[in-house]
Amino acid sequence: MTERTTEPAVPHEHHHDAGPGQGAGVVVVVAGALYDRGRLLAARRSAPVELAGRWELPGGKLEPGETPEEALVRELREELGVEVEPGERLPGEWPLKPGYVLKVWTARLLSGEPRPLEDHDELRWLARGELDSVDWLDQDRPAVAEAALRLPATPLGGARD
Repeated sequence: MTERTTEPAVPHEHHHDAGPGQGAGVVVVVAGALYDRGRLLAARRSAPVELAGRWELPGGKLEPGETPEEALVRELREELGVEVEPGERLPGEWPLKPGYVLKVWTARLLSGEPRPLEDHDELRWLARGELDSVDWLDQDRPAVAEAALRLPATPLGGARD
């Protein structure tokens, strides 16, 4: 077997037919559409520098031997210091850099107050009408649109802090 030394000139940014048999070369990045009291959590990147200042759904890379749901629980524990319960997978998957694909699950906050522990410098809980108030990373926008469909039109109840 020979190693491929040339990369394709154009990344596969619009490749939508990749199914479960994508091959071992694709790294899955799981992210959580984390809900609490009718709001969605947005996290502002502090690293790497090319992503700093833009907002995303928090998460990280699937490790060998983990299910995506296990990875989501671990990543949100590491990045935010919270315990979550994974829910449904949002339809769709979105290419990141070549060889990486983003898949998003809903998640419900079980315990803890999210804090920006790793790779983020600010967190915001956004109600449905506030989702456009932050500058989302381009690859997160379709997932945020899917997540928004699962938010109530108005926040449930008042602040209970």
